[in-house]
Amino acid sequence: MQRTCVIGMGPIGNNHATAYTQCECAELVGVCDKNPERAKKAGEKYGVPYFLDAQQMLDALKPDICSVATGGYEYSSDHCEPTLQALEAGCHVLGEKPISNSLKDAKLMVDTAERLGRCYGIDLNHRFTPAARQAKKWQDDGRIGELLFCNMALWIGKFMPLDSVFYHLKALNPHSVNIMQYFCGPVKEVSCFAMKASGRDIYSTSSINMRFECGAVGHLTSSYDIKRGHPMERCEVAGVDGRFIFEDMWREAVLYPADSWVKEVYTNPVFDGFAGFYDTFKDRIHTFVRQVEAGARPEEIDGSGKEGLEASRVIHAAIQSIKENGAVIQVSSITE
Repeated sequence: MQRTCVIGMGPIGNNHATAYTQCECAELVGVCDKNPERAKKAGEKYGVPYFLDAQQMLDALKPDICSVATGGYEYSSDHCEPTLQALEAGCHVLGEKPISNSLKDAKLMVDTAERLGRCYGIDLNHRFTPAARQAKKWQDDGRIGELLFCNMALWIGKFMPLDSVFYHLKALNPHSVNIMQYFCGPVKEVSCFAMKASGRDIYSTSSINMRFECGAVGHLTSSYDIKRGHPMERCEVAGVDGRFIFEDMWREAVLYPADSWVKEVYTNPVFDGFAGFYDTFKDRIHTFVRQVEAGARPEEIDGSGKEGLEASRVIHAAIQSIKENGAVIQVSSITE
């Protein structure tokens, strides 16, 4: 049984806490938020001690696993300090995406977890679904063959004031880039164009071309400007022997074999399937807990801190490309 805590009790932190209470091998033992009202409300909601200081909670409760769901500038600048505190306190850590708005801080967290031998994961929840796993199984079973291309799209409407010109790329795209890397491996180079839609002062829609280290090519379209849309997320991966598409994270995955007119379809079941977006959090968090409980090595963690770092490195390369008017940027050259 893993003793768990959550730092940062906004809506996402509450998703983490709720998921821990629903996990058969986890026990939620404490919550923390620097906002007294939010900390108290969460403590009362879950019936656990609440704290205003992360280090005090870690010292008092000595949890096995700690979620870091803080916010900050670009919704991620506050991740580093509590993550390092939790790692140094002996915890395995599950952090929110993006891993950080700073690649320097992201690398420090990843390196610290590696030095201490702790499991470190990131909540890249969009691919923790049965549909994504089925698509991956088709790939692993050789159903699509040598990789050719990956096309990814994700759009949501987000119209409140945002705190930086590159907020959209940094906050939304870790999911999409990680999905693409899940199927195609590391990204070698990128070229990006982006626009500021009418009334916007941020780059709110972007188009990123990629070349993967395996030789395959890819494309990511993402936007904060579309008010509605079905599907909101779509991934297509093609190889010489077939291709697959999965949509809206958990809704459906379809395999199109090159040697047959008969396609295979996974459709989310009405009963015992995913009922909503929260279920992606539950699946991802429970996966992390089960891996820790089973004694997984840090390098075996699915959706690891290193994966979060590499997804952000691709995004920072795309941002550099925007600054250079669509220039091709080597991802390995990006350190900050």
